[in-house]
Amino acid sequence: MINTINNKVFRTANVAYEYLHDQIIQHGVAFGDTKALFNVGFYITDPKNRKIINRERKWSEEYALAEWEWYLTGDPNIKALGDIYGKVPEIWKRMADPSGKVNSNYGYQWERNSQLEMVIEMLRQNPDTRQACVSIYDGKEISDYAFDTPCTWAVQFTIVNNRLDMCVTMRSNDLWYGFCNDQYQFSKLQEMVSERLKIETGVYYHFAHNMHLYNNKI
Repeated sequence: MINTINNKVFRTANVAYEYLHDQIIQHGVAFGDTKALFNVGFYITDPKNRKIINRERKWSEEYALAEWEWYLTGDPNIKALGDIYGKVPEIWKRMADPSGKVNSNYGYQWERNSQLEMVIEMLRQNPDTRQACVSIYDGKEISDYAFDTPCTWAVQFTIVNNRLDMCVTMRSNDLWYGFCNDQYQFSKLQEMVSERLKIETGVYYHFAHNMHLYNNKI
């Protein structure tokens, strides 16, 4: 299926969310228990403007911030999220293995093998590098993904005109549950790395092979 909405430019995450929501409802194809668009990529030019303001979605910045703080701990156990937020959402309980570990704590993944620190140093040493990539999905651990397979493949940073751009590549992204918090976490990461490099935050590019809404949210 050819997707005709690629490389749209949005100023904020909320504008992107509302546009994509309408596009999936109008043009999405039936895919399992979802309606989906394929190979969806778009820009957000003001990634710090990351709040989702939608009466139906009722997105919680308090929870998104707690999830970000959990990522910063690098602890893949959902108990650590509960310690921060006061409780563990049911979706994380369903994804966790019997010990409470999940693979989708992206902080745990970007700290694996000191990837993030190496990328920051790489950008310091060579601002023109095309190698500043963090791998989230690790094929060597594919047998461990029985309970929780990360939706994100990789994150890449690029310095353009002394501003830090970032590209997030995902195998799958649920617009209702996933995107709202994913863009929050990754744009916070972009901002944090920008501050570490002492440069401005640039544009955020988000790509999902499968962007969808579950049928019960349509």
